[in-house]
Amino acid sequence: MTDILPVSTAIDPVRRIVTAVPGPKSQALHLRRLAVVAGGVSSALPVYVERAHGAIVVDVDGNQFIDLGSGIGVMTVGHTDEAVVAAATAQLGELTHAMFTITPYEGYVRVAELLAEHTPGDFAKKTVLLNSGAEAVENAVKIARKHTGRAGVAVLEHAYHGRTNLTMAMTFKAMPYKAGFGPFAGSIHTAPGSYPFHDGLSGADAAARTISYLEKSVGAGDLACLVVEPIQGEGGFVVPAEGYLPALQEWCTANGIVFIADEIQSGMARTGRYFASEHFGVVPDVVLSAKGIAGGLPIAGVTGRAEIMDSSHPGGLGGTFAGNPVAAAAAVAVFGEIERRSLLAEAARIESVLKPELLSLQSRYDVIGDVRGIGAMLAIELVRSGGTEPNPAAVTAVTAYAAQHGVLLLNAGTWGNVIRFLPSLAISDEQLHDAISVLEDAFRTL
Repeated sequence: MTDILPVSTAIDPVRRIVTAVPGPKSQALHLRRLAVVAGGVSSALPVYVERAHGAIVVDVDGNQFIDLGSGIGVMTVGHTDEAVVAAATAQLGELTHAMFTITPYEGYVRVAELLAEHTPGDFAKKTVLLNSGAEAVENAVKIARKHTGRAGVAVLEHAYHGRTNLTMAMTFKAMPYKAGFGPFAGSIHTAPGSYPFHDGLSGADAAARTISYLEKSVGAGDLACLVVEPIQGEGGFVVPAEGYLPALQEWCTANGIVFIADEIQSGMARTGRYFASEHFGVVPDVVLSAKGIAGGLPIAGVTGRAEIMDSSHPGGLGGTFAGNPVAAAAAVAVFGEIERRSLLAEAARIESVLKPELLSLQSRYDVIGDVRGIGAMLAIELVRSGGTEPNPAAVTAVTAYAAQHGVLLLNAGTWGNVIRFLPSLAISDEQLHDAISVLEDAFRTL
């Protein structure tokens, strides 16, 4: 076997564009892709990535990009983190698969211990591990229904919870996630939430509106659970008004409704806390994890109060690949890296560098209507003429310009008018400032 140098020695941590974007090799791969990959699997940019490390991704043509998307928040500890790679590599040589519901193994147990330790609340907790975020949402709903004996599921406007049949029904935005894919699972009820930039409501008033809607249209006694993203992801990194989430939790507790925090995008150190719920003073009954939990390997968790999690009968939870040993080993390594590298503080550092830069841009370009977010989960909402009318065309232009100049950005929002920033916590101040310089050039060209 040929020795392979660590990726960190092979990638210079700088932005560098050496061909057109996409380059000739990416274009050739794209032609191959069009022949064999389903058209519904689209890509924001037809640039084919060959390798990556930290906050830099390198395409097949040798172009190097500063990655401000991190695989939609997956690469929180950084691409090809050495500890994660080492843990997964070692596990591959020991045990690749053993279905936990047939022959269990320690890695699954250790991940459950770590989730019990780091999710909000000091009560007894238990976990079921799954493969993906959508699977975590499905199982959380299943468990809540079993626990309460009720069918109703409440979600909020602008929510994103997945692409399976149930989670499509829970997701607010039709295009591209659910249009034409129905009929959907029933008993899903979408209530207005808190979106300060657009509704101007206080947390108390927004919560009263949400609760009133659900009590009138469903009835609290028919709801098994309320599923909320503490900071909405695909909906546009919407941060609720102060007091909104605690009021919802209080209402849920008073009415026997399971309060589920979908922390699939906002959890695992992304906001400077292990879970974003901690910023808002709420302690969910159930917390969902995925994305950043295992440094790029597929694993997800549903962690909640022991009495809720034990509601299912034996054999009612699980899956063939759920809690795979290799992914579990990577997840254990991620928890270790968060502590060893003080990554909670790194998320706060990123906010302290990036947010003032974004606010400075807002002061000079009235197309930026709002700057929001916490930690390394920030966003700007683009509008027309300094008002609140969405401006998705500006997002398209800015993200395209940035890609051509070596910065990868993600759009978001119900109207497609939000640019979200999800950098790896390994990103340097220099890389952030360089990326912002490209972003400013993009706004200058609008």
